[in-house]
Amino acid sequence: MNWIILIVAGMFETVWAVALKNSEGFTKLYPSIIFFVATFLSMYLLSVAMKTIPLGTAYAVWTGIGAITTVIYGILYFNEPVSIYRMVFLLFIFTGIVGLKCK
Repeated sequence: MNWIILIVAGMFETVWAVALKNSEGFTKLYPSIIFFVATFLSMYLLSVAMKTIPLGTAYAVWTGIGAITTVIYGILYFNEPVSIYRMVFLLFIFTGIVGLKCK
């Protein structure tokens, strides 16, 4: 169950990153509110997952999930560049996450 909680925490990391961009330096109210709520939820869920998942593994998986999904979101919704190099290095991050979950 804590692995599912950790995955959800990583997804909230993407939510707060996108909200941070959309807040335009905290000058827009709703994205700013979303940022603070998503940040709290992400950190809280990460702390819950860390009750049974080792610190280094949990933190690396959490940031990896956030990084991968944020890059994909940026490509799909903000027209960020897509290149073979970016995709290869995203695959490296994904491989690292899978590797950390293995015992």
